[in-house]
Amino acid sequence: MTRALYRVLGLLCVALGAIGAVLPIMPTVPFLLLAVYFFARSNPEWEQRILDHPTWGPQVRDWRERRAISRKSKTIAILAMAVGAVFTWYTLGAPYYYISIAILIVAGGWIATRNE
Repeated sequence: MTRALYRVLGLLCVALGAIGAVLPIMPTVPFLLLAVYFFARSNPEWEQRILDHPTWGPQVRDWRERRAISRKSKTIAILAMAVGAVFTWYTLGAPYYYISIAILIVAGGWIATRNE
């Protein structure tokens, strides 16, 4: 029962990661990290397929082994959050863009301080 639940959760995370690969608002790698976690407990072959993926595998392995985020990925993530804050400012205005700015400061600061 537990392995089946982990497998379902892993597949759900892969689906969310695939959506994130297409939509700029949604992240990809965090969902793949969760999928690897779940697949490690349910299906090691699927875990290895994610780790061996030519595009996403290096990012997942870097985080898993060294808790590192590449400089390029950091830049893209922080710029995407900044664009989101500007978009919120233009579309929703105050007080909602304050929330976007707070997320940018907290999450962007955390991302910027990770190993490279």
